Amino acid sequence: MGGMTLLEQIDSQIKDAMRARDMERLNTLRALKSAAKYLAIEKYGADGQANDDDVIQVARREIKKRNESIEVYEKNGRPDVAARERAEKAVLEIFLPAALSDAELEVIVSDAIRETGATGKSQLGLVMKAALAKAAGRADGKQISAVVGKLLS
Repeated sequence: MGGMTLLEQIDSQIKDAMRARDMERLNTLRALKSAAKYLAIEKYGADGQANDDDVIQVARREIKKRNESIEVYEKNGRPDVAARERAEKAVLEIFLPAALSDAELEVIVSDAIRETGATGKSQLGLVMKAALAKAAGRADGKQISAVVGKLLS
């Protein structure tokens, strides 16, 4: 999908989902689009347009919600609802940048440790902040935290 912004990709997928009468996918895409629109208005004012970073931020937030719901539904013996949440999560994940490999993540964290001059676990927060910025949405806090913990010990 080179050249298209993420918002344009969402619009194009909305059209596909409408043609396919795939209501679940359609609803998930529409929710993502409207959440991105709200974020853009919040950030840039009434005529604001969400850029790719905004869309990724919203997609991440929505995926996090789905993950929490999946956990709750599985615990409460509702695999049917959990499956629906999983399907929505899969639709949202299309818009995330490719995840970093463990090796790439270690390089990023090592750089962050070097740049912050961190020497121990007490500076974990500092390193986390730097590493999260470097990862630019291509790894989540949990993954980064694990690597920081390992490399700072």
